[in-house]
Amino acid sequence: MGHSAKIAIIVIAIVVALIGTGCMVFFLGAPKHDDVIMIGHRGYSSKNPDNTDVSFIRAAEHGSKGVETDVRITKDNVFVLSHDSEAEFADGSTLKISESTYAELTAKPLKNKKSNDTVYLCTLQRYLEICKEYDMICFIELKGGYTDQQVEDVYKFFDEYYNVEKCIMQSFEFDNLIKAKEMCARVFPGRNVRFMLTWGKDRDDYHKCIEYGFDIDAEFGSLTQKMVKEFHENGLQVACWTCNEPISIHWAYWHNVDYIESDVY
Repeated sequence: MGHSAKIAIIVIAIVVALIGTGCMVFFLGAPKHDDVIMIGHRGYSSKNPDNTDVSFIRAAEHGSKGVETDVRITKDNVFVLSHDSEAEFADGSTLKISESTYAELTAKPLKNKKSNDTVYLCTLQRYLEICKEYDMICFIELKGGYTDQQVEDVYKFFDEYYNVEKCIMQSFEFDNLIKAKEMCARVFPGRNVRFMLTWGKDRDDYHKCIEYGFDIDAEFGSLTQKMVKEFHENGLQVACWTCNEPISIHWAYWHNVDYIESDVY
């Protein structure tokens, strides 16, 4: 491809982007930024290892007002953070989290291709301490199998080390949210504990969320202004995942969501 052709393609791309932005302004109005809370997806994960203390701290320093994480339970019942069921270490070895003790899982550093930091498996306690220090919202998904008692234990852990009202449980499954809500009504009466369905356009009808009083974390591209309006009219909140490109972040702004999850913020 010649130099002139490359320049022409770049110019066309810029024009298309400008036209798209202009159309959004025309049809949707100017975006509102002030009340939108940026949530670091697994921390500031585009530049730091996912779900580690350095990733959470750098998300706060970068400007995030909240961080998302995934909680698993070790063989000896320690709450640790990992999206995947196995921990992968710097030496190339792996351990299944549910079948390993906390001592085994923290005996060597994790694999890290994103920064020069030496990082170890992070505990839920450390995550909550960081969030408390920086006054951040917690988006938390419970990964793996949990008994009813373990769900109750992890919520008590939220309140012991931070504030259960700052911790929003997320799940793709309605049943998990219903059980957690029923438990919290018993264990934390009168407290404003929130629950959030993780939702995409291939999932069930989102109106069930409104019926049960659940917030929603909608996949980018599945959002509509009608949806956001319905949730807000019912006193519920809307998040959008995962917005890493400027166009997706601005799309979420234009839809007046409450939270934006991003790897780059």
